[in-house]
Formats: sequence, C-alpha cells, structure tokens
Amino acid sequence: MNQVKTILLLGGLGALLVVGGGALGGKQGATIALVFALVMNVGAYWFSDKMVLAMYKAQQVDESSAPEYYGVVKELAGRAGLPMPKVYIIPSEQPNAFATGRDPQHAAVAATEGILRILNRDELEGVMAHELSHVRHRDILVSTIAATIAGAISYLAQMAQFSMLFGGMGGRDDEEGQGNSLGMVGLIASMILLPMAAMLIQMAISRSREYMADEGGAQISGHPLALASALSKLERGAEVIPMAANPATAHMFIVNPLTGAGFTRLFSTHPATEERIARLQAMASDGSGSLRA
Repeated sequence: MNQVKTILLLGGLGALLVVGGGALGGKQGATIALVFALVMNVGAYWFSDKMVLAMYKAQQVDESSAPEYYGVVKELAGRAGLPMPKVYIIPSEQPNAFATGRDPQHAAVAATEGILRILNRDELEGVMAHELSHVRHRDILVSTIAATIAGAISYLAQMAQFSMLFGGMGGRDDEEGQGNSLGMVGLIASMILLPMAAMLIQMAISRSREYMADEGGAQISGHPLALASALSKLERGAEVIPMAANPATAHMFIVNPLTGAGFTRLFSTHPATEERIARLQAMASDGSGSLRA
C-alpha cells in the first residue's frame, strides 16, 4: 500500500511540474528547471554515501573493531539477500542511524555511538534491519527523484520571481491593465503555493518510505516489538540529546535528529513515532512480522 502511495505522490509531483511549468515558465522554462535540478541531484545521488558519511565524520568499522554491531549487520544482510554493506559509526551521543548509497552494491549503514550504547541486541537488529530495508527498496533513488522534481518546481518559482523583478510591472488603467493585474496575482500565488505543495508531497513520500522500512525491517529481523521498543528509545534520545544535523539530510535518519527543534508534523520528514509503534505492534499481534527461518 505504501509503495502505491509513493507512486501516486511521485505522479502528483510530476503533475505539479507540468502545471507549474505552464504557469511560471512555459514549456521551455520547465525543461531548463528540470535539467538544472537533475544535474544537481544526480551528483548528490552518485556520491551520496561519501558526502553524507564525511559530513557526520563517520568512521568505518569491521569485524575486529566492532564485532557485535558488524555481526548484526552481516547476519541481517544475509537474511535479506543483500550484499554486505560498509559499516560505520558516527561520533554522536544522540541515538540514531541511517543508510546511504546509490544501490545495494554501494550501500553503507551508519549508527551513532549513542545508539550502540542504549539498545540491546534485538533492538539493534530491528534498527539495522530497518536501514537495510531502505537499501533493498532503493530509497535513495526514490528520494533523489522526488528531490529533482521538487527542486525543478522551486527553480521555476525563482525564475518567475527574477522575471518579475527585471521584466517590469507597469500597465495601463484599462481592462487590459486589470487583466494583467489579475494575471500577476495568479503568478505570485503560483510562485508561493507550487513550491510549498511540492515540499509537502516530497515530505509525504519520505514518511511513506519510513513506514515501508519499518515493515520491511520488522520482517527481516523477525522482531517488530523490538523495533518498536528501539523507536521509543530513539525518539526520547533525539528529544533530549542535540545533534548537529544538516536539515537536508534529516530524512535519512531512522528518527528525525531535529525533533527537539520544534518541527511540526505537517513539515516533518518522518511519521509520528507513536503511529509507527502502533503499526509494529499490530504486525506482532497478527503474526506478519517475521521472515526468519
């Protein structure tokens, strides 16, 4: 169901681009904006693992330097039928984790020092299975597509604003002038509303992928209640332990690292944690949360 929702939301973003292109920049303007956004986001997609890991000063570990953590990831990757990802530790006390990489063959998972301290093995398995589910669903690709379309819409709005500033705003006080004024109001409204709508859809896509990763992670680990317990701990940790996280990468983490900053749910990249926990508890009660042998 969440997969269908993602497809519909991506279709909605595409429709916004078509409508916005006609309203703000015409076909040529939409094409220019899309190409510019594509170039920017393809670079980010191709080098996302190196960029984000470097941003958070993540250190790669192996079986000898972090045997339990590395062993958990290795076991889960085998269970999920995925290549072994690179494994990293982030020097932060906030309990959190993310996955990155353009495909399963170039994937990496990262956990903070804080998460390794407060979770038991079953909870850690649930969290890392969640991240491997992101890898299996190629969520970095999905988020890049969404960011590209949303970015194109944002560029269109900026192009329209630039055109207004330097194209003149004069007009005659006759019916033609009144028509121009109404057209200008519509243009200004489009410049404000279209990027906002694109941002909301992009965030809805991110929330949908989190639900999918919770479900997939619970099935890989076989412990939906352990993942639910981990999410509860991580949410509390994010509220009390600050993290110098870049807002542009907040959607990658298993819980929003900026929770303590007062973000509203409407503009959140993550679903409400209590709703995620309720879904996992429902999976446990109906016996659907296990792919374990």
